[in-house]
Amino acid sequence: MKDKDEEVNKGLKLLVKSSAIVFFAFILSKIFSYLYRIIIARFFGPEIYGLFSLSIVIVGWFVAVSALGFTEGIVRYVSLYRGKNEINKIRYLFRFSSRILFLSTISTAIILFLFSEFISISLLHNQELLIFLKIFSIIIPFWAFSLFFLSVMRGFEKIKEVSFIDSIIQNFSKLILLVILVFFVGYHSNAIIFSFFFGIIIIFLLSYLYCRFKIPQIFLEYNLSKKIKKKISGKFVSYSWPILFLGIISGIFYWIDSFAIGFFKSATEVGFYNAVIPIALLFNLAPEIFLQLFFPMITREYSLKKIRFIKEVSKQIGKWILMVNFPAFLLMIFFPGVIINILFGSVAENSLRILSFGGLFSSLFIISNNLISMVGKTKVLFYDILAISLLNVILNILLIPKPFIFGIDNSLGINGAAIATTISFIFFNLLFLFQARYYTSIIPLKGKMFNIFFASIIPFFALIFLKKLVEINFVSFVLLTITFIATYTLLLFLFKAFDKEDIVIFTSFKKKIKMMF
Repeated sequence: MKDKDEEVNKGLKLLVKSSAIVFFAFILSKIFSYLYRIIIARFFGPEIYGLFSLSIVIVGWFVAVSALGFTEGIVRYVSLYRGKNEINKIRYLFRFSSRILFLSTISTAIILFLFSEFISISLLHNQELLIFLKIFSIIIPFWAFSLFFLSVMRGFEKIKEVSFIDSIIQNFSKLILLVILVFFVGYHSNAIIFSFFFGIIIIFLLSYLYCRFKIPQIFLEYNLSKKIKKKISGKFVSYSWPILFLGIISGIFYWIDSFAIGFFKSATEVGFYNAVIPIALLFNLAPEIFLQLFFPMITREYSLKKIRFIKEVSKQIGKWILMVNFPAFLLMIFFPGVIINILFGSVAENSLRILSFGGLFSSLFIISNNLISMVGKTKVLFYDILAISLLNVILNILLIPKPFIFGIDNSLGINGAAIATTISFIFFNLLFLFQARYYTSIIPLKGKMFNIFFASIIPFFALIFLKKLVEINFVSFVLLTITFIATYTLLLFLFKAFDKEDIVIFTSFKKKIKMMF
């Protein structure tokens, strides 16, 4: 048992080592990403920002189709074969999937280019969207292959490099290119289009060159019989094809709000709503810093049948995610106006409050999603998201353009979209939780999580009290946030929310920070 505990601690230390890197990369990424969005929102206006958001939604769907689910499949099977030291299978799988991706991405790019006029004018009734779609269709192969090469790197657990390329370089390059183009081109939508276009090209080149020179073994010849190759490709496609449809429907699920608002309302309201989305997506920070390595790690351990390791690591990470996200949730509930004002003022305060519930809930159970993928049940995930996406579509149709079924006399607009997504998120993640329990006997929750809720009660009521006494502006918000976090952290210790694994990790994390500085 002692050896197994040491193995779990070793795995957690490795996760913390990668998560420290991902954390700093994520912070820089968000800074660059928000600056990019702020420039578009402030200087080009909500309508252009809405058009840009709509075009990314649509092209994202086409990228998901062209990727064929291979970007997720390659992570799992590279991790699986690495655990068994079967490098020939990795080489074959890499070449097999690359060839198919080349054909699928070129075909998809041509289809979007040809149908861009129908989508822009006939479907969305917006002539200005046409130029966005035509140019963005060209980057589909580069975008899809960027995701593919980054997935290969994740399979080899090159998390530091993935974070640097995907999070920092991508967003920084888009930001710098936008600033340069605005200076030379002016406040014209072409500056946005080409900054995004060349940002994707840069990521494609960097991810390919890293794989070519730092993981050269995947480009070498393989020696496998036809029978084995057929078996490998069969398993890979069987795992990946549901992810193809999962990607398509995920695009519908995550972006149906923007699409429905654009259809029923206007590009301006899409811009308002998409000012809230990046803030609500901050709930992905805690999961992302851990899950970049989590999935390839547990897949490798699953190939070795180390179920206890997977169970303990899953529960510990679930607790860490709650510990980080719950105070963020409370701040978004009480101070949405201050947070969102950096983009468009207070037009979407209630939307942010509503989406915060869905964001918190989703962040807690995303681990269950990874566990289902680990055991290869991608068809289950496909059916899940198909059902929930249909629910999301129905709720958006009911809540955005017309009165709610119980008699509210006004359209809920962007708030209706937020309600639809939040309800869908809750049902979606409850499915993940129960299915992960069924297939793996793992529930990524720990008893110590209740201590986290108890530790938040005092600062929770303090926020309510202080909000009535203090005029809320940016400065007071920052001071209240610092006080809240400090009190919350102290109470975590008083309520004994930390366990022995946390102490091990704190020590490791402290050493890592000292080494970095």
